[in-house]
Amino acid sequence: MKKLAILAVLLSAMLAFGRDPDGTAPPRPKILGVAHIAFYVSDLDKTRAFWTDFLGYQECFNLKRKDGTVRIAFIKINDYQYIELFAEPPRAGQMLNHISFYTDNAEAMRDYLASKNVKVPAKVGKGKTGNKNYNITDPDGNIVEIVEYQPDSWTAQAKGKFMPDTRISDHIAHVGVLIGAVQPAMDFYHGILGFNEFWRGTGGKTLSWINMRVPDGQDYLEFMLYSKLPEPDARGTKNHLSLTVPDAEKAIEILRSRPAFKNYGRELKVQVGVNRKRQVNIFDPDGSRVELMEPNTIDGKPTPSSDAPPPRMN
Repeated sequence: MKKLAILAVLLSAMLAFGRDPDGTAPPRPKILGVAHIAFYVSDLDKTRAFWTDFLGYQECFNLKRKDGTVRIAFIKINDYQYIELFAEPPRAGQMLNHISFYTDNAEAMRDYLASKNVKVPAKVGKGKTGNKNYNITDPDGNIVEIVEYQPDSWTAQAKGKFMPDTRISDHIAHVGVLIGAVQPAMDFYHGILGFNEFWRGTGGKTLSWINMRVPDGQDYLEFMLYSKLPEPDARGTKNHLSLTVPDAEKAIEILRSRPAFKNYGRELKVQVGVNRKRQVNIFDPDGSRVELMEPNTIDGKPTPSSDAPPPRMN
């Protein structure tokens, strides 16, 4: 009986820490793409107008506080991707709240992450919008939400809706976050989550960016590398999202033609990035960057990766 009790305790411990009874780590479920990026906003009405009147999207639903004011507004990009606007004071002075990727099995992902010693909740719950979700934290302190869309969620109920023809883009190609030391980030995003590097770029003598594609889709995460952490008010250009547009010049023409352009107050111009793709940088009222980028390089040929050293490895 004593041996059975000990075995029961050991089995319970292995299950709690996400390991199969034979002691092996469970397999990693699929990570399919970018679900959303969330920003703090200082003036919800102004930022709503930026996304709806200027960029042409619709707010599909929101979460309210007890007093009836909106705490989080959800701007729909497509049936799987959103922008979340948090009408709250920023954390640590920066406007990025979190980034999110969607999986086919949130509970199995929780068990897998636990087996890799990633801090996860004791169980997976449902958020107020009806999807399974929970947060983990990367080595740089960026909050990463894992979400599994549910058939009875608000997201599912909005399927095929709130996607007007006025949308400047219908896809978030990537999100970018500040990353300091490369090796811990690689251990986390590649070693544990299974993201795969496909390009490196530099704007100087040291590496500036590393692009990491999700293991089971085409969306990617961009490491925004630094040697010295930018001041909070300068982080908005680093923590960003990229929307795919077929023609950057045409996108500018569309935006300039909209009445809301007069309230934007910044220049719109096409630039060719280090990756040799045309892009337009746009900033929301709080300075968070939205990148409109063409999917292909200017000549259709791939841009070689940089072999410059990273600012920091560890």
